[in-house]
Amino acid sequence: MRSPIEQAFFNARAEGRCAFIPFLTAGFPDPSTCVEILAGLAGEGADVIEVGLPFSDSPADGPTIQQASRTALDNGMTPDNVFRIVSRARSRFTSPVVLMTYFNPVWKMGHAEFARRAADAGVAGVIIPDLPPEEADEWIEAADLHDLDTIFLVAPNTPSERMKTIISKTRGFLYYVSTTGVTGTDIVVSSEMMAHVEHTRASSSVPVAVGFGISTAEQARAVARVADGLIVGSALIREIQTRSDPTAQVDAVCGLASSLTAALQRSSDEMTVDGLIPTAVPEN
Repeated sequence: MRSPIEQAFFNARAEGRCAFIPFLTAGFPDPSTCVEILAGLAGEGADVIEVGLPFSDSPADGPTIQQASRTALDNGMTPDNVFRIVSRARSRFTSPVVLMTYFNPVWKMGHAEFARRAADAGVAGVIIPDLPPEEADEWIEAADLHDLDTIFLVAPNTPSERMKTIISKTRGFLYYVSTTGVTGTDIVVSSEMMAHVEHTRASSSVPVAVGFGISTAEQARAVARVADGLIVGSALIREIQTRSDPTAQVDAVCGLASSLTAALQRSSDEMTVDGLIPTAVPEN
């Protein structure tokens, strides 16, 4: 039986699409508008929605998401409040939610309690970027008990043997970090990068979603030719940061999401029996 996240990828592929996974920091720009944006993203075709638990020291995040986290923390976001926001949002859509958190809040609350609270809020999967898979057995046991997918990350410089370990432990999807920098760094859609994504996908038993640095429909269209899913965060958050009116913020995010989802529809000549073309595309 497929998990909700796996089913979302299956449905996207069956419809000839690369799955769209938007990211939003919980409680940003404020709790109520955050819920409206999450619902709006689902309405624009988000297959999976990633919600970030704001953290004061987030080494994988670039300045855009770090600023959003500071705003959310100033708004009083705690793990308890994040779970409440997810629960409120999940009452308005069916897209599975993935929670991104650093390990400290999990450790402080306790693996079992954090997993239970996340599942009760309607979370379907969890990403903990600073938890190495070699040290994740206690978390994975707690997550499995509550039917939560644990999603691990790989990068272009991940050694092949370690990638095998990561793939063996990840569930739901494999998060492919397109660059070795932080979030928000512009992606370079090169033939080398595309070939590496394709190789990773061929090695993986779960879908592969590409994130970090994707901000335009052109980038999305190119990456969608070799990936199962596309993760976009900083570009959406910038749409919020450049506006002050909540309605304008929701409309701007949904407008960008609409253009990205349209770019993820594959044409018939890009399809193979398993949904993707077999070779990398040239640099553009």
